[in-house]
Amino acid sequence: MGHCCFQPIFFPFRLGPMNQIKVGSRLDYQVKADTTFLFNISVARNEHQQIVEESLRVEPFHEVEECAVGPLGNRLIRLSVPPGDLTVRYDATVSLNAEQADATDLSETPYERLPAEVLTYLNPSRYCESDELLDFAMQQFGTLLPGYSRVTAICNWTYDELAYEPGSTGPTTTACDVLEQKQGVCRDYAHVAISLCRAMGIPARYVSGYAVNLTPPDFHGFFEAYLDGRWFLFDPTRLAPVGGFVRIGTGRDAADVAFCTIRGSAESTRMEVRAVEQRQDDQLLDPGNVSTAVSSA
Repeated sequence: MGHCCFQPIFFPFRLGPMNQIKVGSRLDYQVKADTTFLFNISVARNEHQQIVEESLRVEPFHEVEECAVGPLGNRLIRLSVPPGDLTVRYDATVSLNAEQADATDLSETPYERLPAEVLTYLNPSRYCESDELLDFAMQQFGTLLPGYSRVTAICNWTYDELAYEPGSTGPTTTACDVLEQKQGVCRDYAHVAISLCRAMGIPARYVSGYAVNLTPPDFHGFFEAYLDGRWFLFDPTRLAPVGGFVRIGTGRDAADVAFCTIRGSAESTRMEVRAVEQRQDDQLLDPGNVSTAVSSA
């Protein structure tokens, strides 16, 4: 079998205090007709993480195209294949340089001072019907202290009100659906929290990636809230530490950063996801500390 590899990327300069994470994924498919795949599994290129080395293998060999998408470092892999078996393997070593923030000082940014590029993350989107949740959000969170504590309260409420049930939701499930059925998975928790933040006037967006200590291993969905002129990561599932999160894609919701989009006919037969920390930092990688804020900008 042939394979296709990214050239390893090395950074000869010092990056400062960091956690080094090894991540990877294997995706197998039975392709039943000529099909084009868009994979969103490559580590994003941005200021929050540096790719030490990475590789992509496609078996059997097919030409691949890497597409940079938008200003946030998202990367797509596109390939078109005939019927047959397909295996895609991606591996990377990534250095994180997360900035610990003082949560007590984070306030909400007034609407009139929000940068133009942030305003889109106040709008309803495919899975986040924030416009339908305005009254509900105001009743639940309108009297709380604005800022980081209000976003934390939204995360805690989401965690308390929803049951984490793998397989309970599907590709068409929205935040309102999840609130009605009271269960979901990581992307659903993120969509609910995003919707409630937007309803309260706090810009919020979805972030997909690899997560250290996630059990069972899988792609994970976090979200970012815009506070005090910066983006901060949150995980309302409490399943993984934000300090051990390696970004793949950022968008309005999961529709923008699906790990695989298929145009044609193919069936998934195997999926493996890995994320292992190479340097232990107990304080940063404590998944039980939901009050930890990690600056994203």
